[in-house]
Amino acid sequence: MHAYILLFFAIITEVFATLLLKLSNGWEKLWLGFWAVVFYAISALFIGIVLKTMNVGIVYAIWSGVGIALVCVASVLFWQQKFDLYALVGLTLIIVGSLIITLKSNVVLH
Repeated sequence: MHAYILLFFAIITEVFATLLLKLSNGWEKLWLGFWAVVFYAISALFIGIVLKTMNVGIVYAIWSGVGIALVCVASVLFWQQKFDLYALVGLTLIIVGSLIITLKSNVVLH
């Protein structure tokens, strides 16, 4: 369970970094870009620790899938991004796939 908590923090820091990178407006606001890099580094630190006890393919699937979904939700909330039916179906599949891997797979921890 410890690995899942660290994976959660890796996802949250990566999402935060991505949002900061967007706010930097193509590095026009250098300090926001700098903090984005810091948060990406923190995320990588957490991922590195998680990979000691979880399989890399599963970790990456969960990290990227949940991260994509959270960034898309944040884009709707902060920047009024619009989704069509296909985007919603795709995000739903990503979330469901991440949940199946997390809750049902026997290959997650080693």
